[in-house]
This record gives sequence, structure tokens and C-alpha cells, in this order.
Amino acid sequence: MATIMLVEDDPTMRSLLKTLLELEGFKVLQNLETTPDAISREILQAKPNAILMDVHLKGANGLAILEEIRAHPDGKSIRVMMASGLDVSEACKNAGADKFLLKPYNPDELIRWFKKESSSP
Repeated sequence: MATIMLVEDDPTMRSLLKTLLELEGFKVLQNLETTPDAISREILQAKPNAILMDVHLKGANGLAILEEIRAHPDGKSIRVMMASGLDVSEACKNAGADKFLLKPYNPDELIRWFKKESSSP
């Protein structure tokens, strides 16, 4: 069972995503930290298979967190999907994201990507 970490500051969205992903058989971790450095540390300690991270977090920039994760040897292999209500796909790709989804996104697309990524060698 693949482990996915949610880095999302909206409690309602986080709860919906957690439920959706768990129904599909994923183990879901929820980010509990609020500062960029703490979020990065939490991700690297948890070592999830994949991350779903909002670009615009309260008090933190998801792109900066992504770059910090990618700069760490343990963070290079974690698959990262970034999401935003603004089309910042190019910035996400440049920061090291594996996938970008524009909000509101189709839950089927989200699930398909995570299933594909969890079955990849």
C-alpha cells in the first residue's frame, strides 16, 4: 500500500482528500506542521511514496518547500503532485514537481496518477 502525504492548509479539502485516497486503498499522512522548514523536515522524516501539496499554503510557499525537498538526497525519489487554483504548472515543473493539477480538479485524474505512480518500479 502506497503512502501519500497531504500538504494542504484547508481542513475541509484535507479531510475530503484523505477520505477519497483511503477509500482507494492508500495510506494517508497529513502534514501537521505550519512553517516551511518544519514541513520539509516532516516530509523527509515520514518518507511517503508521494505527496499532494498545495502551492499556496498559509505562511508557506509550496514551491519553496518542494525545492528544499528536492535538494535533499532522500527527497529526490518522492513523487510530488502540486495543486493550485492558478495555473502555475511551469513554475511547479521548474521547482521539481512530477505533476501539476489545476483546482478544482477531477478526483479520477488524481487517483489515476497516484495509482500509476504507486505501481511504478
